[in-house]
Amino acid sequence: MAPSTPLLTVQGSEGLYMVNGPPHFTESTVFPRESGKNCKTCTFSNDGTLFAWGNGEKINVINVTNKGQLHSFDLPKAVCLEFSPKNTVLATWQPYTNTFANKLHLKKINDFVLSPGPQPYKVAVYVPGSKGAPSFVRLYQYPNFDGPHAALANKSFFKADKVTMQWNKKATAVLVIASTDVDKTGASYYGEQTLHYIATNGESAVVQLPKNGPIYDVVWNSSSTEFCAVYGFMPAKATIFNLKCDPVFDFGTGPRNAAYYSPHGHILVLAGFGNLRGQMEVWDVKNYKLISKPVASDSTYFAWCPDGEHILTATCAPRLRVNNGYKIWHYTGSVLHKYDVPSNAELWQVSWQPFLDGIFPEKAITYQAVPSNIPSEEPKVATAYRPPALRNKPVTNSKLHEEEPPQNMKPQPGNEKPLSKTALKNQRKHEAKKAAKQEARSDKSPDMAPTPAPQCTPRNAISQSTSGDPEIDKKIKNLKKKLKAIEQLKEQAATGKQLEKNQLEKIQKEKALLQELEDLELGI
Repeated sequence: MAPSTPLLTVQGSEGLYMVNGPPHFTESTVFPRESGKNCKTCTFSNDGTLFAWGNGEKINVINVTNKGQLHSFDLPKAVCLEFSPKNTVLATWQPYTNTFANKLHLKKINDFVLSPGPQPYKVAVYVPGSKGAPSFVRLYQYPNFDGPHAALANKSFFKADKVTMQWNKKATAVLVIASTDVDKTGASYYGEQTLHYIATNGESAVVQLPKNGPIYDVVWNSSSTEFCAVYGFMPAKATIFNLKCDPVFDFGTGPRNAAYYSPHGHILVLAGFGNLRGQMEVWDVKNYKLISKPVASDSTYFAWCPDGEHILTATCAPRLRVNNGYKIWHYTGSVLHKYDVPSNAELWQVSWQPFLDGIFPEKAITYQAVPSNIPSEEPKVATAYRPPALRNKPVTNSKLHEEEPPQNMKPQPGNEKPLSKTALKNQRKHEAKKAAKQEARSDKSPDMAPTPAPQCTPRNAISQSTSGDPEIDKKIKNLKKKLKAIEQLKEQAATGKQLEKNQLEKIQKEKALLQELEDLELGI
């Protein structure tokens, strides 16, 4: 019978050992600590029942459930291990050997990715473009590789020096990030990127990302029905898309460059690691509610526990050789366990014991932070650099970047606050003054013929009258341009298009612009 909680494998200069998962976090007796710096490769089987490791002399395999050793192989040079899906074969890597059962005949294949899961197996292959021809990605189902109609789907595109391909869990679609080494527009030092969607049923599309800039991360939900993209110049946007590549929810902007769905797909972590400060946003993606905002500074590794409740963050060498260690969090933001490696040692790897789907049932989401004996650490807030000449002057509230809130926190067009009593009184005075002005004009020109009744026109329609004053006519013309642009934005919003913050703000100014236009035309 499998353990009630996953084990944690820790590998570093202190040796190789296992730690019991939450809530104990004590060293496990399942695996006796293997000391020495030669333990540089280890792996669990897919169901977590078997564990294999190399110590520089042999490759050993144990049964995690009954703690018994199963096999030992004289393979001192093996540096990589992998169990087969059914746990019947252990593959080891050392010198390269060439054996194959089938072959895909396609010229200039640059990269390929096999689909996850059981049969039928599928493969995505990438062929770069040359001499004006586009690059393309094709999907095949093993072993149907021959003939002009063997491919399940094909997607061609330009602007691709390299690609990153990612299958969803059900092997029904692939996301392709196409990258160029140089952005010819000069907008980005890191080149240009586009996101493409290809399905095994032949459908394909370009995913339209509403903010310019790099694509930092794209991840599939375990349901295989949606994916999240993190993209755009900092602060980066994050958006969930469906299989039609339509946006489902926009998380706004923030300091983030990575996304991680929980094993059950009901929680999403948006994080800013690497050159960012380790800020995390934990979201309930069924209700689109923010659960917590913990900070894991200097993290080089992130992993969800198979139970869908706990998170592992770690700082490992060689990426960072100082402050090595790991933390286990609850998704509500509490640190439940923390281990700091001694200053004279290094942490190389830490990973969860895997489990098959369904072993841990999905639990209801809680928003209250779970109790912890580990004291919370307030992250140090770095102050912005100020030149010496400004250090004794008041700090202004100017920002380098305009931050955009999540979709469900944005002001909605039409939700205007009711006028206060004072504003209502002033509005009535203004209307009375306007009526008196019109009456005075009619008194001054009694001989004028009566004006025909105006034809019915659409709301915000722009008239072509002139006042006789060139400056006023110029202002009227500019106001009409703005009102026409607002009308177009409202039409786009009515068709379901997601508007940017500045576009929504323009719509909210419509009433004031109409009032100003009316005043100018009446000569008030």
